[in-house]
Amino acid sequence: MLDLGRTFLQSVERRPHAVGLVDAALQLTYAQWARHIGATQRGLADAGLKKGDHLVTVLQNRWEMATLHWACQFAGIVMTPLNWRAKPDEVDYCIQDAQARAVVWEPITDAAVTASTEAPRIARIVMDGAAPGNATVHRFDHWINQPVDPLPLAGADDGSLMLYTSGTTGKPKGVPRRHRAERAAALAHVAQNRYAVGECTLGVMPLYHTMGVRSLLAIALIDGRFVCMPRFEAQRALQLIRDQGVSHLYLVPTLYHDLLSHPNFKRSDVASVRKLGFAGAPMHDALLQRLQAAFDPELFVNHYGSSEIYTFSINQQATLKPGSAGRAGFNTRLRVVALNQHNPDAVTDSMQEGQIIAELTSDEAFEGYHRRPDADAKSLHAGWYFTGDTGYVDADGDLFVTGRVDDMIISGGENISPVDIESVLSLHPEVDEVAVAGLKDERWGQKVVAFVKAHGPVDAQSLDAHCRRSDLVNFKRPRDYVFVREIPKSPVGKVLRRLLQSGDYELAPSQPAETIQPE
Repeated sequence: MLDLGRTFLQSVERRPHAVGLVDAALQLTYAQWARHIGATQRGLADAGLKKGDHLVTVLQNRWEMATLHWACQFAGIVMTPLNWRAKPDEVDYCIQDAQARAVVWEPITDAAVTASTEAPRIARIVMDGAAPGNATVHRFDHWINQPVDPLPLAGADDGSLMLYTSGTTGKPKGVPRRHRAERAAALAHVAQNRYAVGECTLGVMPLYHTMGVRSLLAIALIDGRFVCMPRFEAQRALQLIRDQGVSHLYLVPTLYHDLLSHPNFKRSDVASVRKLGFAGAPMHDALLQRLQAAFDPELFVNHYGSSEIYTFSINQQATLKPGSAGRAGFNTRLRVVALNQHNPDAVTDSMQEGQIIAELTSDEAFEGYHRRPDADAKSLHAGWYFTGDTGYVDADGDLFVTGRVDDMIISGGENISPVDIESVLSLHPEVDEVAVAGLKDERWGQKVVAFVKAHGPVDAQSLDAHCRRSDLVNFKRPRDYVFVREIPKSPVGKVLRRLLQSGDYELAPSQPAETIQPE
């Protein structure tokens, strides 16, 4: 199999004059971008990095970040990107854990990196005049002044990338991935999203997240255009879709919600978008319906995966069976096994909820966590990756993801998935967003509580009546409704239920929590 450096050279050789990278006024053809990548590769070598070393980046989705990623693929350096919102202690931990040889940052991340105690001990690379402190630093803009062709030094079995999972408890876990796994995942992404040659995508999903990396690699495989967007702003996204002719969007549900909710959406030209894809979190029925009506896409893909094994399953017709994650992806085998089991053969019956697992022989799979035997012992069993996600397979053989094992609400001895309840409540016309969590209760162990961000006036009684009219069974109905200003989410749009459970949210004005009496 080709490594990723040679993969990029394929695009340069096929279509050297096609625009491959856009960032505001900057547009680079593949031929031009390759020479910027070569200059960056040479700069990394001058900074003392060699094959197998880790490069930590603390950057937004800017053209330099995309260029650094590709330069690492040529050089055999392991790209190790961090959330640009990382705090100094997080930067310290990841530098230590990865045994990184260099760190790259920009002005918006300057405070965290300059306050880091580990960063001054390794090579430091700055952009846009970020404060260098007293240590010797390398300047990215100086490297780019002397473009040169890149030189592929890595092979398919070399390290390509190490993402850090945003764990809800404990320290984040490094997920190392080889060139061959990254290329296999990118090829599958092209096929599963039916990319055509020359597609254009909005590069807004963070390049420290698997969705952003997959977009970056997949778009190069088909000689396409990656339009950088450092951070999501709905109005700016609408402008880029129009000006660049974006043909495919691959976003988390939160960003789709924000795009549709922008007051200028209905007046914006989004006709170029023909394909939609989402991942990272479930998409509730109401948002699926709104997106289908707004874009009328020829393809609407629900993609379910992780950093560890990029594709678990895909549903290429997301609106025809809302909530379904479809069936196993091109490189994957899936099962649902009994909860609290480590036996991959303990497969559940149809419609029986269990834990979702994926076979580690997948071409897209990682081989274990970085220096974390405890995490391996928890998640890797008999050649299968135990995802920590709950779900079931319906009578047609389609997978439904119901949440995380840790998110399961156990009320009165019943296992209750938040996702089912959220999907029902999302269809109420006055509900903008909703998240469901289990809160401690003396009698029931946990009670089902719905946290609602409303469009307009609504009360608990009307929401309870809506649930009663649905097919939601009685014991799953929320007992409390809390009306909030915003649903707390991670930077990539995942609902942070632990903040709801701890009370770390802001109530909506004039709408106190309301309790529904059980029958």
